[in-house]
Amino acid sequence: MANFITQAFRGAVGAAALAALAATGVTAPAAAGSDKVANAPIISTQNTRTIRGERYVPGVSISPDGCEIWVMDDGVEGYAVSRMTPDGRPVCRDINVCGTLNTDQYFATDKYNIHPKGQARLREFFDSASAFGFIIVGHTDARASDEYNMRLSYNRANAVAKVARTTGARIIDVRGYGEDFPVATNRTALGMSKNRRVEILCVR
Repeated sequence: MANFITQAFRGAVGAAALAALAATGVTAPAAAGSDKVANAPIISTQNTRTIRGERYVPGVSISPDGCEIWVMDDGVEGYAVSRMTPDGRPVCRDINVCGTLNTDQYFATDKYNIHPKGQARLREFFDSASAFGFIIVGHTDARASDEYNMRLSYNRANAVAKVARTTGARIIDVRGYGEDFPVATNRTALGMSKNRRVEILCVR
């Protein structure tokens, strides 16, 4: 696995928390460790659509500092509350970059479909990884427009997340940052190739 998913530096790129949980007719969040918590859906924080007037069951989001938040949004008003242990402490998890994919090895230029061999490698990675869940973050180089790069990076991250879900992995969030967070210069071909990547963040 080391030749296609490399160990990367410990990161602080986390999911931004949603501000939402419908107040009318919703019971209070369950305490940490309860069966309701184990079965709660994970709420993504990017490209999430709400339908005005519909009611949703509470879900869990992860704040940038790794703490869990119960959230819900019915399109009219929302509510968010920190998930707490029975003795009143916030439930927080460690978030670190546990894998980095060079997108040149997984995607054709300007595409976001992963070839079959790449899918097999990803399934092997997620089958062997031990984590509560994963945040998938896409990045590009700076050659195209900001809007195009944001869309391409998100679509590539989402393609990785789709493969991960086939293994039963819990995907907490999927984000595309375009060219906003380079790890190398965009003035050279080598630098741009390093910036074209998808990072897998492990939440433990």
